[in-house]
Amino acid sequence: MQGYRIWECLVCGWVYDELKGAPEDGIPPKTRWEDVPDDWLCPECGVGKSDFEMIEVHTQPSSTAASTATQSDSPETQAAAESNAELAAFANIDYARKPIIVIGTGLAGYQLAKELRKHDTSTHLIMITADDGNSYSKPQLSTAFQKRRSPEQLVSYSAREMAETLQANILTFSKVSAIDTDAHTVTIDTGRQQSHLTYNKLVLALGSEPIHAPVAGNAAGCAFHINDLQDFQRFYTAASGAKSALVIGGGLIGCEYANDLVQSGFEVHVVEPQSQVLANLLPPDASALVQTTLSQAGVNFHLGTTVKSLDYRGSGVQAELDNGAHIQVDRVISAIGVRPRVELAQQCGIPCNRGVLTDRLLATQVEDVYALGDCAEVDGHNLCYVAPLLASAQALARTLAGTPTPVFYDSMPVNVKTTLCPVITSPPPRGTQGDWHYTRADSQGVAARFITPNGELMGFALAGNACQQVTEFSEQAPPIMQN
Repeated sequence: MQGYRIWECLVCGWVYDELKGAPEDGIPPKTRWEDVPDDWLCPECGVGKSDFEMIEVHTQPSSTAASTATQSDSPETQAAAESNAELAAFANIDYARKPIIVIGTGLAGYQLAKELRKHDTSTHLIMITADDGNSYSKPQLSTAFQKRRSPEQLVSYSAREMAETLQANILTFSKVSAIDTDAHTVTIDTGRQQSHLTYNKLVLALGSEPIHAPVAGNAAGCAFHINDLQDFQRFYTAASGAKSALVIGGGLIGCEYANDLVQSGFEVHVVEPQSQVLANLLPPDASALVQTTLSQAGVNFHLGTTVKSLDYRGSGVQAELDNGAHIQVDRVISAIGVRPRVELAQQCGIPCNRGVLTDRLLATQVEDVYALGDCAEVDGHNLCYVAPLLASAQALARTLAGTPTPVFYDSMPVNVKTTLCPVITSPPPRGTQGDWHYTRADSQGVAARFITPNGELMGFALAGNACQQVTEFSEQAPPIMQN
């Protein structure tokens, strides 16, 4: 009998186990993946079945066999077996060849490594990260409080487990301080020690960094920027005992955190300089529905103004706004956006614009150096979303394995995890002339298409229960890369 399979969402890391099913979605235990309805969506992030991949096949051993194994295997025997398994995982690696080095173990780095191992199981792979290298789903950071998940519970796999799975050497708590692209070497700082590694191909998966809000006051540095798991760990710890929070920024990140915190019992204030939330992603009516829904849940919006200063008051922080208002809160989150992390590339002479410049092969203008993910500007597109990253990882893996494969960005709608009022949007390219045309705008949902003066469809937006129309709208939307 075929074993039951386990499928993982490539976007958020949620796992569907055929043995367990998804009873909360009406899918009983032992439901095979092919029998899951085609219109079923990931309960964590809302993507479809096409964004899942099989990661494991397991069978249930009989209780007798399991008992026998448990009784007969001593801790020493089990440890030896684990050690042998690790050695076997690296048996095919050709250490005589120069390695592929990947800088970064976020979603971009790890996804690239996963895709590479589908095509190449012998190339020496080295991954370098300044943090602990734990694998986690970044999209889950903005839903963790509502779901009562601690930072530890967000970790899917440790760096050691990822190293074994990917047959890679993962160097944690190691910072790349320099790249010599002529000599094909990277310089690594680990505490007070420094070392040099030679590469055949180098991949920059540097990610993005938060944009800091320019505020005055003696508490100007108190705002938390949550861009990775360690950032979340700091806020999670500091939030103990807190009852209120100010979120600076009413864009995608800010609205997601407001949505999460208000459902976790926080009094939430959002300050946004534009006249509507999600202004760069949604037409006014869709934005208004999100704002109204979050307001009804308890979120206080302060639109058309900015935070002027932050000062400590009592056990909390007082924010003074440009419009003269004052807000007293326990904690502050800055969520005004992110920018590609390009400093390292710039230092070593790799051309950058907003991001590290690459062509559609993800190749930079320096030989044997590639980039993907949030740090990359691919053929003029810097998209800090998951879908472009996944497409880039698949294409670059094939290129690194010997089959040059240009990436293509098709229509890639953005899922905004405001669970109180879900949003799926494919905004038109910046500067595109045209208008939003509503096909629906009521208290439960908004659906709109962005049409140019020539009648060309260039984007769409769905909010509330209109998100159920995503398949129809996505099929009609144009690709991001037009040629």
